[in-house]
Amino acid sequence: MSKRKSGCNIHGIVLLDKRLGVSSNRALQEVRRLFNANKAGHTGSLDPLATGLLPLCFGEATKVSALMLDDNKRYRVVVQLGIMTDTGDAEGAVIETKPVPELSVDEILACLEKFTGEIDQVPPMYSALKQNGKKLYELAREGKTVERKARRITIFELKLLDFSKDRLTLDVFCSKGTYIRSLAEDIGHDLGCGGTVKELRRLEAGQFSIKNARTIEQLTAMDRQSLFQCLINVDKPLEALPSVQLSGEQTICIKHGQTLDLLALPSTSPEAKQGTVRMYNDAVFLGLGEMRLDGKLAPKKLFNMSNDPA
Repeated sequence: MSKRKSGCNIHGIVLLDKRLGVSSNRALQEVRRLFNANKAGHTGSLDPLATGLLPLCFGEATKVSALMLDDNKRYRVVVQLGIMTDTGDAEGAVIETKPVPELSVDEILACLEKFTGEIDQVPPMYSALKQNGKKLYELAREGKTVERKARRITIFELKLLDFSKDRLTLDVFCSKGTYIRSLAEDIGHDLGCGGTVKELRRLEAGQFSIKNARTIEQLTAMDRQSLFQCLINVDKPLEALPSVQLSGEQTICIKHGQTLDLLALPSTSPEAKQGTVRMYNDAVFLGLGEMRLDGKLAPKKLFNMSNDPA
C-alpha cells in the first residue's frame, strides 16, 4: 500500500481486468491516477504473464486488503508440457525439455486427482517469499537456489477443460498461498515430461468475479462520475461477518475508543456473540469491533469514509 502527499480521499474497491505484460503495481498506479487517489493498494499481485481479476483498494479500503489476501482464488491456466523454465512460466529461460508421452484423458484425470484436496507445495524460487530477509526472486536472479519448506495448501477443484498433445487447459479453484507455477511444474513431472505455465488468467478472488471487472481502457474512457460508480463499498468483502447497529450516542463512544455493553445495543445479529463484527450507524459503516467474552463490544479498526466530491 502506498500513499501520496496529495490527491483525493477516495474510498472503495475497483475490480480491474489486468492486461498481459504489466505488473500489478503498474496496473494499480494507472487506475490510481484516473481517480487521483491519495492512498491505494492491491490484494495480492498477479505476475506480468497473468491476466484477469485484480481487486484494487483505495483509501479506507486498504484496511481490508490484508483480509482479502486470505480469499480463495480461481484460475484458468494453460500448461505447456515437455518444457521446464527457471521461472515456472513462459517468461523464463528454458532449462530442460523432454518428449511428451502419448497421454489418454483417463491418465490426465488420474494425475489431476492426485493434486486435488490438501497437498504440500514447495514455493518456487521466483516468488516474493523471504528467506533471511531477502526475497526468493532476488536470490534466484543472483543464480542462487535455496531450500524451501513445503506449505500445506488446498486445491478445491482441478478440472481439465481442454487437452492437446502437449498442452493442458485447467480450471483451478484453490486456497490462499497456492502457486499455480509450482502446480503446473508438479503436474508436468507427474506426467513424466515436466511442464510450465503458458497462459494464466484469474477468474475469481473471494466473492469477486472477472465478469464484474473492467479493463484499463474501459476505465480510461469513463468520466469521473462513472468512475465513482465503479467503486464497490469498503465493507463488501466483510459481509460474512456478523453486524451490530449503534445509536448516535454509542457511535460517539466507540469512536472515542470506549467499550459498549452488548445488552444495550438496539440491533445485533444473532451470531454476533464473540469475535469480529461489523459496526454501523444506520447505513454508515463505522468499522470493525470485537465482541468479548464479557459481553462488551470494543472498537478494533475504525473507518472514516468521506469521499471527496466526484
